[in-house]
Amino acid sequence: MRRTGPEAPSPHPLVRAFPRRLAGDVRAVLAVLPELRYEPSWPFPVDVAGEPLAVPYRLHFDEPPADAVRALTATRQTVLHCLCSRHSDGFVRQRHLERIVRSDEPWVVPYVVRPVGEYVLNILVAVEHGLTGPRSRWPEQRAVYGEFLARNPEFLALTECRAVSYWSYHHRHKYPTFATYPGHRLLELLRAAVVDRTGRPWPRLTPPGGATPVRR
Repeated sequence: MRRTGPEAPSPHPLVRAFPRRLAGDVRAVLAVLPELRYEPSWPFPVDVAGEPLAVPYRLHFDEPPADAVRALTATRQTVLHCLCSRHSDGFVRQRHLERIVRSDEPWVVPYVVRPVGEYVLNILVAVEHGLTGPRSRWPEQRAVYGEFLARNPEFLALTECRAVSYWSYHHRHKYPTFATYPGHRLLELLRAAVVDRTGRPWPRLTPPGGATPVRR
């Protein structure tokens, strides 16, 4: 039987940045998030546990007040930190990434991996510290990251190529070889996780130790 009447409104695009089971939590977060100044830009597709998601590249909004964040449940706070990790302000991105980098939730992984292929050095260092530092939970996270990366080989390949490009353009003066760059160490960590998950060698799109970036 055909339904009549007004069509249901389209879901907010950021609802599609998380698994369907979190739709209510995402809408609760959006209710406390200040209005976006622009539409979410250049969402990138990923597969999380067999479900397609569209994670925004950049978001433009004012940070929500701290008391509004504290009033959210733990899951909703994690959703909010994920969204803020895509903020247009690098300082905001770093603060919120530091709150999610030790999570072992599969839907958090793309928000942590994407900055590995971006250009802000302090964020790379923060991600490396979160995954490998004294309070690291990497033994618990390794399988989750390996599963995500095995499902998203093109995402990992693009992350590798971007990391090399940004190193070459922005950071080669400080790190003369790619092997000394924090992004390299993070990519080696991720590659080891996906090799563990798949049991086979994984293509390398980064220079293993030299100064010459791989062209793609």
